[in-house]
Amino acid sequence: MAKELKELTKRSENYSQWYNDLVLKADLAEQSAVRGCMVIKPYGYAIWEKIQRQLDDMFKATGVVNAYFPLLIPKSYLSREADHVEGFAKECAVVTHYRLKNAEDGSGVVVDPAARLEEELIIRPTSETIIWSTYKNWIHSYRDLPILCNQWANVMRWEMRTRLFLRTAEFLWQEGHTAHATREEAEEEAMRMINLYGDFAEKYMAVPVVKGVKSANERFAGALDTYTIEALMQDGKALQSGTSHFLGQNFAKAFDVQYVDKENNMQYVWATSWGVSTRLMGALIMAHSDDNGLVLPPKLAPIQVVIVPIYKNEEQLKAIDAKVEGIAAKLRSMGVSVKYDNADNKRPGFKFADYELKGVPVRLVMGGRDLENNTMEVMRRDTLEKETRSCEGIEEYVVSLLDEIQENIYQKALNYRNEHTVAVDTYEEFKAQIEKGGFVLAHWDGTPETEERIKEETKATIRCIPFEGDTTPGVCMVTGKPSARRVLFARAY
Repeated sequence: MAKELKELTKRSENYSQWYNDLVLKADLAEQSAVRGCMVIKPYGYAIWEKIQRQLDDMFKATGVVNAYFPLLIPKSYLSREADHVEGFAKECAVVTHYRLKNAEDGSGVVVDPAARLEEELIIRPTSETIIWSTYKNWIHSYRDLPILCNQWANVMRWEMRTRLFLRTAEFLWQEGHTAHATREEAEEEAMRMINLYGDFAEKYMAVPVVKGVKSANERFAGALDTYTIEALMQDGKALQSGTSHFLGQNFAKAFDVQYVDKENNMQYVWATSWGVSTRLMGALIMAHSDDNGLVLPPKLAPIQVVIVPIYKNEEQLKAIDAKVEGIAAKLRSMGVSVKYDNADNKRPGFKFADYELKGVPVRLVMGGRDLENNTMEVMRRDTLEKETRSCEGIEEYVVSLLDEIQENIYQKALNYRNEHTVAVDTYEEFKAQIEKGGFVLAHWDGTPETEERIKEETKATIRCIPFEGDTTPGVCMVTGKPSARRVLFARAY
């Protein structure tokens, strides 16, 4: 086994360290010279590109178009919507000057005090304010609606405690911002997008999610409702994996965005916003991977199949090359991403360990005896099972195996979630269960005071009020007051 795997901390020993080790050793990302910011390395970015490409296609299928809005936001814009500024004020990075100059003592460059901006600019923590100031110029009549815009961008939120992919000061994401003539249309759009995120998580990431609405304490600053998808990681903690917000008319009123309706009356526009980020990379890692490294769902793996030759001499390698070339070409024609690694600068054993570490779903190996017998060794990354198969029809077999791996990875994650989702009735049961980890379904009286008490005493938060599940009324586990239904609690990232 390669040295990289020997140094990979086991999940059972230290889950947090295992995660950090894996991000670094699988070449996904690393810390940058800027505190709290990360460098996404080529292999990690290739996964993000697959996430991006698939989501972009799904957005566009609903009528969404892409645009781009400025990185810098005038400070006064954030003051327009009171809840919004309060929610983000402590995380904002501020640009105050526009010029540097050489220090008089020759020690380097300093900020030129004469170059102070008349109005400070905020590096976007999110783009509602700059976009709605723009929409005011775009929207005049009901004929201008709806507007369905998305942007792929970076944002800055000045996090004090950071962790690669899960929580960084700068991260990549997409943010959709839509404008509608009616409340019903906006609410329908917000729901459409949270369902789209749920479909993506389950069908492509192979991560089962619970869809629901956030409590008032947990909702997005400036929203009337926040919808969420919540996933359970292998350490029993929840990860918020995507959100969609019904913004009502808050931002339309803040920026005076009105339109003339069909009856020639002035109306304020209704709004939504929705987004997922590179946090999804963290979900992929923590939901599926094991002590040998990454386990990637085939639909998002940059390399779905790697082929490694084992040979004694150049003549044998040439013969294997010729055989593998046809197999690789046919797999590619069937839509499979294939890498044939016949480089002579690394031993086969190192290659095996490296591709295992990087989560490549299927590994094919051809040696001299395989060449004679017209066979290949097939290994699947999810179970590490190996078998030897004839090269006849191996391409069709590999395609079906990739589908099987995708489904198996999802089913394994679903089984884990089901085994770690428990309903409780008393606060003592709740406290004991939260210590064990996992999702806990419990009754809550609906008040922010009780919610805050639970958070302070147990470090658990309401992840969502699920759309589906047990809607039987009961009594709050803490106060004994009436409860409309069980809600989903967990400790979370």
